[in-house]
Amino acid sequence: MLVAERHQQIIELVNKRKSIRVTELSKIFSITEETIRRDLEKLEKQGKLMRSHGGAVSIESSMDLETSYAEREITNVKEKRQIAREAIKFVNKDDKIILDASTTAWYMARELPDLNITVLTNSIKVATALSTKRNITVISTGGLLRPESLSYVGPLTESSLKSYHVHKAFVSCEGFHLKHGLSESSEQQARVKEKMLQIADTVYMMVDYSKFGVQAFSRFSHLDEIDYVITDQQTKDETVQLLCEKSLKVIKTSTG
Repeated sequence: MLVAERHQQIIELVNKRKSIRVTELSKIFSITEETIRRDLEKLEKQGKLMRSHGGAVSIESSMDLETSYAEREITNVKEKRQIAREAIKFVNKDDKIILDASTTAWYMARELPDLNITVLTNSIKVATALSTKRNITVISTGGLLRPESLSYVGPLTESSLKSYHVHKAFVSCEGFHLKHGLSESSEQQARVKEKMLQIADTVYMMVDYSKFGVQAFSRFSHLDEIDYVITDQQTKDETVQLLCEKSLKVIKTSTG
């Protein structure tokens, strides 16, 4: 099959299904996932579709499409858990922290030691994971419930966040682009994360290798608004170098 023909079929599949994953496209066309990612990057530059974390979405449906929690929960599990364990090392007794509604934050909540800390979150899953830890004070933002992510969003959530100040924010994203910054496919989630970063002294972005170079629909931060990037071993050395050149502190997880 010619490349142009494959590209046309990818566009048709994306428009028909509204979204599709790299792994599925790889199987359909019997080519590597890396080749599919290059195809999607080229088609995005041509304005034919939009890349999302792990795949692509149609232009028409990209306005507020959010990957379901169930799907995110089984994507890059090993890397997310390693990142979560690394992030925990930066949590100290008496800290006041934010955890967002990402699956990485949920893994972090599950493994947090029962320290005397305060956790502010918009995630039902995070709050539930912390509910058995008696020394941790959990504050939920409240707001409009999004079933896709089991999280609260909207004006009430944003207003609630403005009432607080925290020492550290531990946040993830769907897209981490060296030029265009941090982004989410859901505009509502992006607005919430923007507020989270604004009320934190120090921002830790928890980003697995698959999110670098991705630009989702709604940007919520420039790179100069974050302090640390915690990522996994699969992140390319050249990406780490470029991040360091932007004065970001990059922490890679151990191989274990």
